[in-house]
Amino acid sequence: MTPGADIFLGIGGNLGDRRETMRSAVRQVRSVLDEVRVSSLYESDAWGVTDQPDFLNAVVRGKTTLEPLELLDALQAIENQLGRVREQHWGPRAIDIDILLYGSQKIDEPRLTVPHPYMTQRGFVLRPLADLAAGLTLPDGSLVGELLTTVSQNDLRRIEGPGWAD
Repeated sequence: MTPGADIFLGIGGNLGDRRETMRSAVRQVRSVLDEVRVSSLYESDAWGVTDQPDFLNAVVRGKTTLEPLELLDALQAIENQLGRVREQHWGPRAIDIDILLYGSQKIDEPRLTVPHPYMTQRGFVLRPLADLAAGLTLPDGSLVGELLTTVSQNDLRRIEGPGWAD
């Protein structure tokens, strides 16, 4: 990795005090990433397993010198500390922190796939990602701003501007 490559994380959760858990996650991510910027905060219907509470979602941008799996381990430790329990795929959770992009790298490991395999299908990922980098070109050559026009945003509600995590 080139030190200081842009990292984009998707953060979401739908259990407990969602906003406070999200704030805590961003605070802890600041100890892992440098030059952190945070998107607006959005609320959306659940995706995948839809019979569950609405999610809060945001994207965090930053830089790190950690290798991809080291970053994944650090983020999973944050999730665990904030009460993440992995019981049901796409089920309810206090917090979820996904590595969306790791510079321009494509990673296909048993524990990690980057770019995140579903990010281009999810308005709740693309909208906050576009807040931070609408002109960003993904490793496959697609542009974030253009992809945003191809996904539904009907269930996406902006809750608060980018200062919500401060």
